[in-house]
Amino acid sequence: MERNIYSRRIQADLVVAVKSRDKPTISTLRMLLSGLKNAELEEREELTEELELAVISSYARRVKESIEEFTKGDRNDLVVKERAELEIVMRYLPEQLGEEEIEAEVKKVIEEIETEGPKDIGRVMGEMMKRFKGRVDGKSVSRIVSGLLR
Repeated sequence: MERNIYSRRIQADLVVAVKSRDKPTISTLRMLLSGLKNAELEEREELTEELELAVISSYARRVKESIEEFTKGDRNDLVVKERAELEIVMRYLPEQLGEEEIEAEVKKVIEEIETEGPKDIGRVMGEMMKRFKGRVDGKSVSRIVSGLLR
């Protein structure tokens, strides 16, 4: 598996952003690169494409959580800033599945692993996250799985 594919792409995009003086993009890409470098130091080896994707997905999840919190706190200025950051981060993630697509896939998984009810939520979640790593939001999958297995 090729290594550092995302890091190289982000680094190249950072050079372009610096040349065009796009401060929000520069800041976001530097944070992403920092997260990738920290993960690499933890692993003590170059990251695989899968691990890089996990780091970027985690960063996107944190930004989404910040948006939720700032929305609750009525901090629209920060919501706008975080949404712009999320838009930049999403460029590096595979296309995300929509709610209907997630529901259809969850139904397939439920059928395939022959679930017996709510006690199998963990099995279905595990299989969904394995199959669609980086392409689905865990909260959405959890909500849909829980709804279908009740």
